[in-house]
Amino acid sequence: MLDPLMRRLIDPPLAKMAAMVVRLPLGISANKVTLAGFIFGLVACGMAAKGHFLAALGALLLNRLADGLDGAIARHNGAESDIGAYLDIVCDFIIWALLPLAFIAHAPENAFAAALLLSSFAMSMTVFLAFAIMAEKNGLESQAQGKKHFFYLSGLAEGTETIGFFVFVMLFPAYFSVGAMVFALIVGVSVIGRILAALSSLTQSKE
Repeated sequence: MLDPLMRRLIDPPLAKMAAMVVRLPLGISANKVTLAGFIFGLVACGMAAKGHFLAALGALLLNRLADGLDGAIARHNGAESDIGAYLDIVCDFIIWALLPLAFIAHAPENAFAAALLLSSFAMSMTVFLAFAIMAEKNGLESQAQGKKHFFYLSGLAEGTETIGFFVFVMLFPAYFSVGAMVFALIVGVSVIGRILAALSSLTQSKE
């Protein structure tokens, strides 16, 4: 829901940062930034599992910075690729899948809430990617979330809201179970909205 607003706010500084990065004689490519961000994400999971939540939060924020910077570098270099887009979304989804497990490792009593959250994530990812396939097949395009290699179907819970949730539970880990159940409900509502939007779009594309 908040992603379009966040894109307008963060894209200009990311573009400037990308321009500075590519000038460095280090051979930094978009894919290298993606993989570096993935490593930061794994560190965030490990730190959360051990209960070092401020360190986990710092690593997660670096992960998110890399997630925005890789695309900016690719666009600056005119080197956007299917491989880069694939790595970007796979790395993101793996981190979102591992983070709830880290909270279980830290406190087993979080297991039920984490299971609900992971189930909602799985449903959201399924609906999201299934429609991306159908959108590609039907030639549907959208740049509402910025230029993407696949159709980005928006919803109530998107990247910004997910980051906000994990920031909250890393600052207040004692509230993970309550926060996870509430956010799982929000993601579930988003799933229903995405299904309805997808059915509407696919129906209109056939008319």
